[in-house]
Amino acid sequence: MDHAADAHRTDLMTITRFVLNEQSKYPESRGDFSILLNHIVLGCKFVCSVVNKAGLAKLIGLAGETNVQGEEQKKLDVLSNEVFIKALVSSGRTCILVSEEDEEATFVEPSRRGRYCVVFDPLDGSSNIDCGVSIGTIFGIYMVKDDHEPTLDDVLQPGKNMLAAGYCMYGSSCTFVLSTGSGVNGFTLDPSLGEFILTHPDIKIPKKGKIYSVNEGNVRNWDGPTAKYVEKCKFPQDGSSAKSLRYIGSMVADVHRTLLYGGIFLYPADKKSPNGKLRVLYEVFPMSFLMEQAGGQAFTGKQRALDLVPTKIHERSPIFLGSYDEVEEIKALYAAEEKKA
Repeated sequence: MDHAADAHRTDLMTITRFVLNEQSKYPESRGDFSILLNHIVLGCKFVCSVVNKAGLAKLIGLAGETNVQGEEQKKLDVLSNEVFIKALVSSGRTCILVSEEDEEATFVEPSRRGRYCVVFDPLDGSSNIDCGVSIGTIFGIYMVKDDHEPTLDDVLQPGKNMLAAGYCMYGSSCTFVLSTGSGVNGFTLDPSLGEFILTHPDIKIPKKGKIYSVNEGNVRNWDGPTAKYVEKCKFPQDGSSAKSLRYIGSMVADVHRTLLYGGIFLYPADKKSPNGKLRVLYEVFPMSFLMEQAGGQAFTGKQRALDLVPTKIHERSPIFLGSYDEVEEIKALYAAEEKKA
């Protein structure tokens, strides 16, 4: 038995240790935020274990209901949603929960109430379960001011007011990516320890990228700037080589690759979906928050994504996010289009 190697394994930076280290930088902290993150991490571990067994456990297939977005619900969606609702309520640190699966927000009963609002998509990309493609959980955290009864307005805030955001990707490994507002860190689940270990400290997205990620099946419905940008990716006029197209169709997986390798992920508005397809609170905001924290940008076609003020909990928005220079190009194309108008 290699005792030296075993000893080294206990000196790893686990996510719990990382969060507690962060907490110690704020002497006034009561530890509420750390407890909340611990409960989110526990929910992710549970969903990871269930996703891995999905093919065996007869959990695949439709649960027979349609969720508020008109998507047929997979059994795993329903289960993941229950897991996160229970984990978040039982933390005693939340007051409002907004889930992609539930039409209405959940208001936590006063006796179990805390200061945080959590917005989340419990299982993003779940239509990909049957073919083994990476899927994930996305979340964002807001804080409620102490001086009033929580209302929906506490959640309908711009993304720049988020305290933290992250996602957990269930793929070839289980990866948890988190930002609490000072950089982005990635953790990988060590199944033998049951712990998330820091494997990607201080993630920075490359300033430029060689990959673009978009559903090109919608090309005939796109607006001018999107079509121009993608045309430029494929047929660059400056003599540079063309960009590669990579599109998985699972937002967590596409954004994760963009974050690590650089490039751009786009889900623009089109004639079919004039407001875009992705939901503002629990898809656009958390991913935009992470991108900006990693040195990239996120843009809606009209403004910085994190400045958007949602009016409904399931509101949608177009989104362009990724490497700083790539998003700059998109912004220039939209600005030129506006001048023409």
